[in-house]
Amino acid sequence: MERRERSIQLLDRAITVLHACEEGPATLHDLAARTGLPRATAHRLAVALAEHGLLRRDDGRFALGPVLARLGAVAASGPSLVVAARPALEVLRDTTGESVQLYVRRGDERLCVLALESPHSLRTIVPVGAVLPLDRGSAGRVLSEPTEPTAGWVQSVEEREPGVASVSAAVRDHRRGADGAVVAAVSVSGPIERTSRSPGRRYGGSVVAAARAVERAGGLLA
Repeated sequence: MERRERSIQLLDRAITVLHACEEGPATLHDLAARTGLPRATAHRLAVALAEHGLLRRDDGRFALGPVLARLGAVAASGPSLVVAARPALEVLRDTTGESVQLYVRRGDERLCVLALESPHSLRTIVPVGAVLPLDRGSAGRVLSEPTEPTAGWVQSVEEREPGVASVSAAVRDHRRGADGAVVAAVSVSGPIERTSRSPGRRYGGSVVAAARAVERAGGLLA
């Protein structure tokens, strides 16, 4: 019981250090003053949090780190779409045998909010929380281009990573106008050895079907 209480106390202090950085970048002196912790304790906790990406250290100051930003972005996307999309993406992964992802746009980048890996030993791996560019990869183009492609899907071959091809389709909120605003992109990706250099022919129909299933499950139909 005593060990559990010490663990809880340590967690409480670490969270206190994180909240102290909400006020802006903090020196060690600032952290001690804002938290009321001894300087040695504040320093030890801040360094540990920085090692995990929850804080970052710049010019002797501690500030909120990139991992917190990513977790916040995932949380802001709302659990409902991720939960609604999972069954459709499970079917897509099982049908294609390849890794599948759900992306949402965050400014000039795209954020992976759901990822299911292929059962193959050679596979693409995109972790949840990964932030990728919009200008490379099929999912990036789906999220940045407002018009629906004729085929309903977009493919890319070795645009973002050598040896990898992908196919993506838009998830649209049809409650927002006739065409529906793009709110997410469903993607399947894998090594060219299996997907070929024309992955859309092989997976396009399945990816579009998965996107439509996500719209139905997410209540995005008019």
